[in-house]
Amino acid sequence: MKFDRLLNEFLDLVKISSVSRREGAIARRLEATMKSLGAQVEIDDAGMKVGGETGNLLAKFGGTAPGARPLLLSAHMDTVVPGENVKPIVDGHVVRSDGTTVLGGDDKSGIALIIEVIQTLQEERIPHGDLDVLFTICEEAGLLGAKQFDIGRLRARTGLVFDSDGVNELVTRAPAADRLEFRIYGVEAHAGVCPENGISAIKVAAEAITAMRLGRIDHETTANLGTIAGGSAINIVPGCVVVYGEARSRSLTKLMTQTSHMRHCFEEAVRRHQVQVGDRVAQARVEVSAHRDYEAMDLPDDAPIVRLVREAATHLQRPFKTRPTGGGCDANVLNGRGLQVANLGTGMREIHTLNEWLDLRDLSQTVELVVEVVRRNAVAR
Repeated sequence: MKFDRLLNEFLDLVKISSVSRREGAIARRLEATMKSLGAQVEIDDAGMKVGGETGNLLAKFGGTAPGARPLLLSAHMDTVVPGENVKPIVDGHVVRSDGTTVLGGDDKSGIALIIEVIQTLQEERIPHGDLDVLFTICEEAGLLGAKQFDIGRLRARTGLVFDSDGVNELVTRAPAADRLEFRIYGVEAHAGVCPENGISAIKVAAEAITAMRLGRIDHETTANLGTIAGGSAINIVPGCVVVYGEARSRSLTKLMTQTSHMRHCFEEAVRRHQVQVGDRVAQARVEVSAHRDYEAMDLPDDAPIVRLVREAATHLQRPFKTRPTGGGCDANVLNGRGLQVANLGTGMREIHTLNEWLDLRDLSQTVELVVEVVRRNAVAR
């Protein structure tokens, strides 16, 4: 493992703008890099399906250890906004943004890690099985790239996604999530002349939200209402407002309960509001759309990939632990389709903020750990 090479690769990657649906430039860069390392590269049509510039990139490396199980290494190419024209600042071992954008360590750290692992394996002639390297698009937009990816193209049925904070920590449990839309209909009226003839959709929504359990529900469950849109002018009683939100839980029973509760709060609020205008009685109403955004991840501690990482950490005399998370990632989608994929931390910190930073010593430790995982996988039977 070469520290300076890892640093320079990471700095190059974060300077390439790649917000969701605009990952074309970084995909071209990674295609060239993977081919230069000897991979067979394929790009799927996921970009066309989600309105993006490029699809998921799959690079296949042939194994050098006959009989070894194929292994998947994966990270996502996109970043959150503001993620364009990133100017990384290097302060000793720490890289941070200049405060005007995110750094993009989520998930450029995972990409740089994978590239350095491949280079180290080749330079040190470390035996390994077939390696499938998957770089996805639109993870930050709802795991869209992973959802569109055909896992039948993979040789591997187990592996690692690199998309979490922490060091020497393996995320093995993550929540399922429901995506929710509440469309509340009131009655429009002139707000100054005859407001009593209207039903404010915003007021109805406010009553529902006030009655709702949100935020941290328990140690496994969260809920959030993230955006609200509606109304047409300040002098019109608003006839429609749309509220978008989500519920997450590592317990499917709790997830269904929370989603039902949120639906019930809106249904109860609209029942309380009706107005009579002449001979007509108008009733507030709500249309609810709820669908499963992604399934939960729940890998047992004796899963082969978990054992491999634990054994590698023990060999390197590193601390190691498995842990749950409240976030979703591509591993949720891959596990939901029958793979066994865990999420290994890269050391990224304060992600999705202008204060994001990364200690390259943490990232280099993770590279060493993954190289040992690949080495041990080559002899595991």
